[in-house]
Amino acid sequence: MGTFNHRRYRAFAPVHKPDRRWPNRRMHHAPVWTSVDLRDGNQALVSPMSVEQKLRMFDLLVRMGFREIEVGFPAASQPDFDFVRRIIEEDRIPEQVTIQVLTQAREALIDRTFEALKGVRRAIVHVYNSTNPTQREQVFGLDREGIQAIAVRGAEWVKTGAARYPETEWVFQYSPESFSTTELDYAVEICEAVNEVWRPDQGQAVILNLPATVESSMPNVFADQIEWFCDRLRGREHVQISVHNHNDRGCAVAAAELAVLAGADRVEGTLFGNGERTGNMDILTMAMNLYSQGIDPQLDMSIGTEISEIYTACTGMVVPPRHPWFGELVYTAFSGSHQDAIRKGMHHRRGQEDAVWEVPYLPVDPADLGRRYEEVVRINSQSGKGGVAHVLERDHGISLPRWLAQDFSAVVQAASEQEAGEVSSAQIFALFESHYCHPAEDWHLRRYRLSREGEQVAATVVLGPEARPHILQGKGSGAVAALVDALIQSWGVRAEVEQFDQHALGSGTGARAMACARVSVDHGHAASAVAFGEDTTEAALQAVLSAIGRSVAKNNAWSTSAGQPAEPEPKVQKRSEHLGFLGDLAKARYS
Repeated sequence: MGTFNHRRYRAFAPVHKPDRRWPNRRMHHAPVWTSVDLRDGNQALVSPMSVEQKLRMFDLLVRMGFREIEVGFPAASQPDFDFVRRIIEEDRIPEQVTIQVLTQAREALIDRTFEALKGVRRAIVHVYNSTNPTQREQVFGLDREGIQAIAVRGAEWVKTGAARYPETEWVFQYSPESFSTTELDYAVEICEAVNEVWRPDQGQAVILNLPATVESSMPNVFADQIEWFCDRLRGREHVQISVHNHNDRGCAVAAAELAVLAGADRVEGTLFGNGERTGNMDILTMAMNLYSQGIDPQLDMSIGTEISEIYTACTGMVVPPRHPWFGELVYTAFSGSHQDAIRKGMHHRRGQEDAVWEVPYLPVDPADLGRRYEEVVRINSQSGKGGVAHVLERDHGISLPRWLAQDFSAVVQAASEQEAGEVSSAQIFALFESHYCHPAEDWHLRRYRLSREGEQVAATVVLGPEARPHILQGKGSGAVAALVDALIQSWGVRAEVEQFDQHALGSGTGARAMACARVSVDHGHAASAVAFGEDTTEAALQAVLSAIGRSVAKNNAWSTSAGQPAEPEPKVQKRSEHLGFLGDLAKARYS
């Protein structure tokens, strides 16, 4: 095992809280969202954003509806300072938006922070210091009293700095950094000491932000910590409780959701979870989680594709294709059974678009995020007949009967395996055309004529090359039955129509029609074919002829070149009026 030794670690201690109430609560509205993309997310980038990139990101966050945006650490770097000054001086901060800035609890940094904020209408000044035992002992070498003194002095400097700019509406925010690994009684004690300086009970707006700076426990333990803190904080009703979760254990979204149930009013996070190490809590995921439960997230995510594009352009970070809600592939089904269920679910919704959304495998309507239905079903070697049929219907208006969809899915699967990847919609249509829609020349329908002779239909059919046409005549209960009889009478070929389907592709007298047929010749291998015609009769006759030609080719048993020589061509119509002679072809078999 080498150094991979689990005994070097210890379990996180749970909170003794037999009176926990949060598991029985439900969320009914969104928390206050605060984006920290321009500070926490920016600091985590290999190449921090330029001022122009930060402006683009800021404008995106405003458009999405964020009311609080942390715009930087102006005392820490000149680019951050310049950016804060620019959005203030250029009046780029909408009236409904409050900017937030971060500073350590050091006097010079706090003074520089207020200098950057000069002239702003309203702002949150966020001051922090580390409070957990590890940092107290290993970084600062101070006891509880020493760390608390840092927090109190920082609060006093913030209060003094704000007094120099009475024209601004100030909100003070304090974070006991690494709250989740700080003793809970001490976290309450230090926050109460800060409140004694700021006096939220006397009207000063105060936010107490409780970070899981390094996620160390299961989400339910973090929720217990938040509820414990809220239960014991004096003057809880005068402050706003905020959480700031990191994703070291991959549970930041869950922890933030449970924290809101436990009493948090506000959630800090970033788009797509950008941030140090494994990142911050992903606001987009949590907001969409609420949306999928019928709760207004108070953020506009309908421009999902644009959000992803701007995020990548500004940060250089790519949105993973399986990212919850926004990844390229999250509304894509490759599995055959999933594709079939989605197709049927979408059909079921037709005519009831205002009903509650319930479609298999799609927890929300992709269109709500600006995604196209074309992305829902994509085809590879794992796909089935439902997916292939859905793509043809969605993109090309071709509805396949179940038996043909099953046959064609094997064709597409073979192509996908050969390509070793996804098969595009255009490739699927090309495969469909080449495999079913191009009859051999000897089986190409040139003309036909139908007439009624008592209870039967008489058919004269001309097929084959123009220079050497074949003329067949026969009778039957319908047009296809007459064609089959003509093959027997003329060439002694016995064809059995095993499957048949037809439908119009449009409306009106000029509508085109499609017919699908599966035919076996002389009890040999069956073959399928599809034909399009000016009417259903023309399409039906060509589909049967094409399928016969394919069956003959499969069996290598017979061809029209062995049949009777061409006869003089009679005068027949290129198409007849559809006389209803097809009969019940979906159920009948002809031989």
